[in-house]
Amino acid sequence: MNNDDDKDPWLAPDKLYHFLFCFFLTLFFSALASLSRYHFLRSHSTWVGSILSLLAGAAKEAADQLEFFPSAGASARDALADLLGVLVAAMALSLWNRLRRSRPDSGNTRRVLPV
Repeated sequence: MNNDDDKDPWLAPDKLYHFLFCFFLTLFFSALASLSRYHFLRSHSTWVGSILSLLAGAAKEAADQLEFFPSAGASARDALADLLGVLVAAMALSLWNRLRRSRPDSGNTRRVLPV
């Protein structure tokens, strides 16, 4: 292991916190966007949630670099954990939306009544 690995290990609890933080922020912001009265936000809620979560992760890393929090500074590994959390949440939301649309009782199907 080199010296950088000792200061910022890949399997540190901090990476799990970054992953979970961005994962749940993506779900939260996406849920909020899907409840919006604006069609654009509703139809792109996964993108909105993902972008806002990535911005929150980037803001945290910037604050770390500016020493607003007690840390060793910004970390590319923390940023990667943030990105992975967002990607996993976006995939889960995409799968959820696809399964929800494919259900026959989802209200998207038309019923034809015999005359």
